[in-house]
Amino acid sequence: MARHDRWVILTTLVVLQAVTIVIGVYAMTTGFSLGALTRQPAPAKPTASPPVPVVTSGPVLAQLSAKAGDGPLPTKTTLTRQLTSALGDKALGGRVGAAVIDATTGEQIFAAEADTAVTPASTTKIAVCAAALASLGPDTRLSTRTVQGAKPGTVILVGGGDLLLAGPSAKPSFPKQAGLATLASRTAATLKSQGIKKVTLSYDTSLFVGSPIAPGWKPNYIDPEGNVAPIYALAMDEGRQDPRHNYPRVDNPPQYAADAFAKLLAKQGLSVAKSVRAAKAPAGAAELGRVDSAPIYALVEHTLTESDNDFAEALLRHVAIKEGQEASFAGGAKAVVAVLQRLGITQGVALSDGSGLSTRNRITPNVLARIIAMAGSPNHPELHAIASGMPIAGFSGTLGNGKRFTSGDSKGEVGLVRAKTGTLNNVNTLAGLSTTKDGRLVTFAFMADRVPVNAEPVLDRLAAIVARS
Repeated sequence: MARHDRWVILTTLVVLQAVTIVIGVYAMTTGFSLGALTRQPAPAKPTASPPVPVVTSGPVLAQLSAKAGDGPLPTKTTLTRQLTSALGDKALGGRVGAAVIDATTGEQIFAAEADTAVTPASTTKIAVCAAALASLGPDTRLSTRTVQGAKPGTVILVGGGDLLLAGPSAKPSFPKQAGLATLASRTAATLKSQGIKKVTLSYDTSLFVGSPIAPGWKPNYIDPEGNVAPIYALAMDEGRQDPRHNYPRVDNPPQYAADAFAKLLAKQGLSVAKSVRAAKAPAGAAELGRVDSAPIYALVEHTLTESDNDFAEALLRHVAIKEGQEASFAGGAKAVVAVLQRLGITQGVALSDGSGLSTRNRITPNVLARIIAMAGSPNHPELHAIASGMPIAGFSGTLGNGKRFTSGDSKGEVGLVRAKTGTLNNVNTLAGLSTTKDGRLVTFAFMADRVPVNAEPVLDRLAAIVARS
């Protein structure tokens, strides 16, 4: 495919993306949805509590272009020479692995220590998101509920593991998230219909178990200025004090969310007892209200584009629940590996968390390149959100910060590479996909975990070599 044609395709994609965002913003600000054209469910009424806080609905993510990857394979000799030269850059340090795979056939185009497991940093999210899509399904939604306690007038806010649950000061987002204020309104309506105006509020976080902090996390990861909040099944705005900013974080996300919910119930005209404490919801408790998240495919796209540490950890636990493991770091790691094995990834993955913040994680370049190849394959439509969620070089997410693909040999590939970044101290990784100059869809992973300095420009150059091949 000629370079001019590639830029035409890029321009078209950017326009379509802009239109999608405009429609999304309109829907969030006006309440319009495509669902308004179909019959809507009746307001929430007391019902028996479901065993798992998820529902499934909505369309499956549209397939990627059936013609993607139909160009000729790049010349292996030239590609090997160029990549081998670039891999010799001293900025990559003492250990670096690389893999390039033809997405159409699965053929290995290039390999250098491709089966050596290294610290993946945030490219860990690729494996976790793939497992979530394959296990939970792209259209599954996560539910946050309120149920009646042991007697009328007692309300329990039950965390369903939707850490993106929007608090009262959150602004409209895309994808549109469930809101705590909506849940308060629905809960109050149910209580008032029962003649109840005074309530005692508790909260239940029992869906997730174990330590809220992963093995291999540094202490500063979870301080108020850290990269992630302690992981609980109940949180609003991912534990951020101000949803507009990543920092500061709160040290007790469930209590913070429950206190905010008590104030929202009061705004609905209910009298709420001052003490709000943790409690376990009774089995089969009558439901008072419910709100549902965006579908998993949209949450995966968000997690990859924004490199969302908190939600990656939530996805890890939901995979654990679906796969019959405990919803903890350890249980989630076992579950993700089991799902990847069903997909044909039988070795090369060892996890301690879902976000990639843990220094104990190990993944091989071949594994990441193979997962991404599956995501671009018509044989795995359930995984397509992996490909569509990848940041676009120079445009979005962690590749749109003005620092990536902006200089040297990589500058000309802005918009032509989609990839997930990974960064920790002495670790730089990049895994993604691109079409070659002749239109062949290929996937790649470049991973270095002993870098003496920032190696991101070198990784960008490696990806650019693939895109130009």
